[in-house]
Amino acid sequence: MLFPSLPTQPTDYFEKMYYRRGFHRIAGVDEVGRGPLAGPVVAAAVILPEDGIGERLFDSKKISSKKREHLYGIIFAKAQGVGIGIIGQEEIDSLNILEGSLKAMTLAIRNLPSPPDFVLIDGPYGLRVSIPQKPIRKGDQLCNSIAAASIIAKVTRDRMMLECHQKFPQYNFARHKGYGTKEHQRAIEKFGVCDLHRKTFRGVKEYL
Repeated sequence: MLFPSLPTQPTDYFEKMYYRRGFHRIAGVDEVGRGPLAGPVVAAAVILPEDGIGERLFDSKKISSKKREHLYGIIFAKAQGVGIGIIGQEEIDSLNILEGSLKAMTLAIRNLPSPPDFVLIDGPYGLRVSIPQKPIRKGDQLCNSIAAASIIAKVTRDRMMLECHQKFPQYNFARHKGYGTKEHQRAIEKFGVCDLHRKTFRGVKEYL
């Protein structure tokens, strides 16, 4: 085992490692929305205070929407900085979903109120920013600041998809948030493709 002290749930393990190396404003970055057939990909960057926010943090996929909303408010109130990056479905189709996700994360960092001096990134890919960085596979399950970013990104995107539901109620985006559920697939078959759908994705392009 290469990292016997690696955490099995989000902790400040990685933040402390880089604090000890002289960094002070450490941003965690994550995105949500790579898999859906419709809607944007949303990323967030969060700089937590060194002593945390007084709440245990979780990967956003592993907690209820009520818990996410609770933590969302606390993170915004106590974080040293929060930035959000959004890439819409047209740009996803133009770039591809991986490049769109990386661009959203880059935008989230740039949209922080003041720049970080180190970035912890969920996943295996680095970002095109001139800031020291560390990609971490499954970072949203291991690292507090990335988990915080995952919560901000998830709540932000879910709220956007609720607004999309008001415009296109026939697809019931409020329920599935654009993911390729059976209900969503049936709606596409019945009503066709709308402006929010990703035209290059399997499950959509067949109905153009």
